[in-house]
Amino acid sequence: METVLAFDFGLKRIGVAVGNTLLRQPQPLAVIEAPTNAAKFAAIASVVAEWQPARCVVGLPLHPDGAEHEMTVRCRRFANQLHGRFAVETALVDERYSSAVLEAKRGELIDSRSAAIILQQYFDETISS
Repeated sequence: METVLAFDFGLKRIGVAVGNTLLRQPQPLAVIEAPTNAAKFAAIASVVAEWQPARCVVGLPLHPDGAEHEMTVRCRRFANQLHGRFAVETALVDERYSSAVLEAKRGELIDSRSAAIILQQYFDETISS
C-alpha cells in the first residue's frame, strides 16, 4: 500500500487530496493559500512530511482538444519542483473535465475536491483492481 498526494495547482490556491493504492478512495485534504511561492512550498513540505507519499499526482490542464496552454506549462513546472524538492515520484493526470464536475459549486473553495477527482482519475487509469 502506498500513499499518494494529488495537487490541483492554481496561481492563487493549490488543492490537495490524499489517498492510498489499497483503498483507492481519495479524500480532500487541504487548500494551500499563501502570498509567495516559498510560503506555498513550506506548506506543501509540511503535508509531504506528514503523509510521506510514495507519489504525487498533479492535474494537467489542457484545452478541450488536448492542446497545451500557459497553465499546462506551469503545472509541468510545479510537478518538476515537487519531484526535485521532495525526491518523490510525480505523475501528471489530464484534468480537463475535473473542474467541470464541480462547476456548480462556484464561489466555494473547491480546489481540494478537484484534487480528489484528479487522484481518483489517476487511480482509475493506473491501478488495476
